[in-house]
Amino acid sequence: MRDLLTDELGLDDGLIYLNHAAIAPWPKRAVAAVQTFAAGCGSAGSQGYPQWQATEQRLRGHLAALIGAALPEDIALAKSTSEALSFVAQGLDWQPGDTVVGIEQEFPSNRIVWEALADRGVEYRRLDLNASDDPEADLLALCDARTRLCAVSWVQYASGLRLDLARLGHGLRARGVLFCVDGIQGLGALPFSLAEVPADFIAADGHKWMLGPEGVALCWVRPALRDALRLSQYGWHMVEDMGDFGRKDWQPAHSARRFESGSPNMLGIHALEASLSLLLEVGLDAVAGAIAERCDRLVELVDRHGLELISPRAPERRAGIVTFRVPAVDQQALYRALMRRGLMCANRGGGLRFSPHGWTPPEHLDKAMALTLETAATLQPG
Repeated sequence: MRDLLTDELGLDDGLIYLNHAAIAPWPKRAVAAVQTFAAGCGSAGSQGYPQWQATEQRLRGHLAALIGAALPEDIALAKSTSEALSFVAQGLDWQPGDTVVGIEQEFPSNRIVWEALADRGVEYRRLDLNASDDPEADLLALCDARTRLCAVSWVQYASGLRLDLARLGHGLRARGVLFCVDGIQGLGALPFSLAEVPADFIAADGHKWMLGPEGVALCWVRPALRDALRLSQYGWHMVEDMGDFGRKDWQPAHSARRFESGSPNMLGIHALEASLSLLLEVGLDAVAGAIAERCDRLVELVDRHGLELISPRAPERRAGIVTFRVPAVDQQALYRALMRRGLMCANRGGGLRFSPHGWTPPEHLDKAMALTLETAATLQPG
C-alpha cells in the first residue's frame, strides 16, 4: 500500500522535500480534484453544487475517521488552527482568576489565543520543556483548583517532541480540567483515537501532514460541550435550518456546523478530501511506520556525522520531525543556502528541521544530509 502513497508524489526533479511540518506538497489526486472543480466552475458555474456538498460531507467523514469521532456532523470546518482554537478561547465562560496551562515553546497559534485572555483576568501558565524530564507530569503539576483548561500541541513544531496525550488527558479528566489539543503536527502522520485520548477540543489545519491546502481546518468539540461555547461569529451557514432563508426564529445548528458562520471553502474542501482519501486508503498505521523509518534514518545520519540532535532520541517521543544543529555554522545561513539548492526544510529551534512524510524517497534522506554537510563546509570559518 505504500507504493500507492509514493505513486502520488509529483515533485519536480531535483527537489528534496523535507518540509511537511510547514506546508506539504499535494498528492496528484488533490491536484486533479482541484483542476476538475475549477474546470466545472468555469463551464457550468454552480450547476454541480449538490456534488460539491457531497464532497464536503465526505471530507467531514474522513476527518471524523482520522480522529475517531462518532459522526461526520461532529466535525466543523474552520479556516485555520488559529480560528478553531479561538472558538474555544473566546467561547468558554471565563472568570477572573481562572488559569490555562500550556507550554512555553508553543507555536504562536496555540499561545496568543490564551495570552489574549489576560484582560479577562485569566492567567496563562507555561511549562518550559527545556527544564522538564516528564512533561505530562509537570503539566499536571501546574494545574490547580482554578485551572479550567490545558492547551498543548500533540507534537511541538520546533523540537518535534511528541506528548503522551492519553496519559495527559486522563490525568486532566481526573482533575476536572478541560483538554484542548492542537493536532496540526500529528494528524495525518500518526494514528489518533478519541477512544484512547479523552480530549475535549481538537484543532488542526490540513496543509501539513494531511497533505492538503491552507484554509481548511478540522475543529472538533466534544458534543456535550458544544452548547457551552459562546458563539462569536454568526451567519446563514451556522443555523439549524440552513436552507430556509426567510426564517426569522433561527437557532444555531445542533451539529458542529454551528461554528461555520458563512460559505464554505469549496476549493479547499475538494483538495483536502482527495488528500485524506489517499492517507485513509493507505492506512495511518502504514503511514506512521513509513515516517518512523525515515526519521530513524535521519537520526542515524545525525549521529554518524557528529551533529547535535535537538529532537527527542526516543522513537515514542517523535513523530515526523527531526531537528538538529550543525556545529560551528550559522544555522540561519545554512538554511538559506540549502533552500537555494533545492532542499526544502526549515530553521526552527536553533537548528535545521527536516520533516519527511511516508512518501519521501528514502534516498532523499542521504542526499539531504550529504548536501547539508557539503554546504556547511563552505560556510565554516577558514
